[in-house]
Amino acid sequence: MVKKKQKHNFTFIDLFAGIGGFHLAMHNLGGKCVFASEMDKSARETYEHNFKSLSPNLFKEKKFNDDIRKATIQDIPDFDILCAGFPCQPFSQAGHKRGFEDNHNSERGNLFFNIVEIIEEKKPKAFFLENVRGLVSHDNGNTFKTIRRILETELGYSFYFKIVKASDYGLPQLRPRVFMVGFRDDSFLKGFDFPPKKPLKLNMSDVWGAKCSREVGFTIRVGGRGSKIDDRRNWDSYIVNSEIKQLGVKEGKLMQGFPSDFNFPVSKTQAMKQLGNSVAIDAIQEVGDQLLIYMDGLKCNVLSNDKMKATNNKGEWTELLVFLKLLHDQVIHLSDKDLNKSKDFFKIKKITTKNLNLDFLLLDKSTVNSINNLTGEIKNFNIPNLLTEAILNNLTSSIINGKGTFEIPQFKVIQNNLGFDIVKGGTSLQKSDIVLDIESETFEKRNEGFGIKSYLGSKPTLLNASGNTNFIFEVEGIKHSLIDEINNIDTRTKLTDRIQFIESMGGKFNYVGAEKESMEYNLKLSDSNMPKIIGEVLLSFYKDRVSKISQVVDCIHKKGRLNKDIQYVEKEVLEIKIKKLLLDILLGFFAGKKWDGDYLANGTIVMKKSGDFLCFHIIDMKNLKEYLFQNIKLDTPSTTRHRFGKLYIEKNGKLYFKLNLQLRF
Repeated sequence: MVKKKQKHNFTFIDLFAGIGGFHLAMHNLGGKCVFASEMDKSARETYEHNFKSLSPNLFKEKKFNDDIRKATIQDIPDFDILCAGFPCQPFSQAGHKRGFEDNHNSERGNLFFNIVEIIEEKKPKAFFLENVRGLVSHDNGNTFKTIRRILETELGYSFYFKIVKASDYGLPQLRPRVFMVGFRDDSFLKGFDFPPKKPLKLNMSDVWGAKCSREVGFTIRVGGRGSKIDDRRNWDSYIVNSEIKQLGVKEGKLMQGFPSDFNFPVSKTQAMKQLGNSVAIDAIQEVGDQLLIYMDGLKCNVLSNDKMKATNNKGEWTELLVFLKLLHDQVIHLSDKDLNKSKDFFKIKKITTKNLNLDFLLLDKSTVNSINNLTGEIKNFNIPNLLTEAILNNLTSSIINGKGTFEIPQFKVIQNNLGFDIVKGGTSLQKSDIVLDIESETFEKRNEGFGIKSYLGSKPTLLNASGNTNFIFEVEGIKHSLIDEINNIDTRTKLTDRIQFIESMGGKFNYVGAEKESMEYNLKLSDSNMPKIIGEVLLSFYKDRVSKISQVVDCIHKKGRLNKDIQYVEKEVLEIKIKKLLLDILLGFFAGKKWDGDYLANGTIVMKKSGDFLCFHIIDMKNLKEYLFQNIKLDTPSTTRHRFGKLYIEKNGKLYFKLNLQLRF
């Protein structure tokens, strides 16, 4: 095995871990594995056998996951580097090259998107991915372009790749693989280089302990074992001392860089299969060391998360605009269900956010004091000198006319005058974008959290699509031979057409549950029958093309199937359940984390297209629920990106189909 390099101090996760090639390499570099995932039962057995003493907390803390699709991302500990040799069969000759469309074995073709979701949520410093060389050219290069575009454009990481052979870094094996590396905080010049090649540290004669006709061995594979030595498919037969010998576990370990004390508590057949699926450790370790050296050099480029970015999107700018309008207006009116101003309003006495160490106290129409909660420093501001209606209108127009992420220099000037540079008011696990002390004629409330929904750009979402919002249906009555025909339906209304085709062929959809346990739990906490209700909501939307939630309820009630199942009796009862769910999502739970039943905000501020803003508060729950019920629609996100909308065969041999729940205003 490769000699240990200089020790770094970092954490990593090991996805699609196999028997732990990544784990060994990164451990040798000083890394600590905080989470791993592998589905194959035999590979898990080998992994645990070899790493239980090396990384005991991984198993004590139950961080060795058996199905990444069901993992709750918030439960994954924070980490520095994501390592993943994601399933290669969909992109290889042996795997029929189905690519992202490979749904014949537990959705192995689209598991890359689980990696995307984890990177998007956890934002590690770097990623290190490995796959077969064929990934680069699959589908005329389009698959690889998609992977690169998502990692670079959508997630904001740099992207480097190279076809690397195991023999490039000392091991006597061809094994060409594409290595992909990327960094969250890369410099503008993007200067990462893969390490230079190294001479062989042993050859095949060393592997056999006798003279071998080849210096560098064939790529160890899965399957096809035992071909004749002159067969082009041969990979495990060698001429050693003029005799034909077949590769065994001992030789395979040496060719892949495993240490002599790495053991296989499985059959020889399984051991050879596992070696064929493994990464070449020396190659991973050499590139990993270069990755870590480069990553450490990027630390000086990292800006504090508390610092304002030069560019922001419309939603982020709107949060700041709301902050400034509240400072200027010092009141906000409540809204009715139709977003009309009511006569009731709140006086604003204090403004802050969850991540701002300043409290702005509104003393009178023109005077505001800011108090630094860390130092106790107090500053006094004359608001009319900083903010006018004309300035606010100009800022509003800048947001409306902006595209993508953009700069608004006037915002920066105002923030500098006020002494803070925060735009984002919360985190991805906060419902409160802004925190207020408010007064009305009947009560006073301190530190009331409000979310912010803006119509200045595209319509805001109530529930964003992700793997957390996938729901699984078992499909009965369909032949497995139809899976490709159904999944290849690619019309404008392909989801509707696939569902209808399945039903026309005698198929039946039976609701199983949310893909993620956290979502199923939260729905049941809202209402014990809510998972089944959502199942019907999704089928109504995707099959019947009814999107407005109030009309979906009408459609479900007319069909009567759900009523027969859960016996809610009156349509009004179903409406009450749906309204409560919408409120629970708005103020309470996140799809990817188990909810405790408490609301994390007590209201929401709505920025209208006109630039006026209004608010809802739980003191007027009726209008808030009605506003949600009359305005929320189901939406169709990307089926590829979020891994739904196709038949797939699970390991139990049954057919399943997933639908995704995205809710938008």
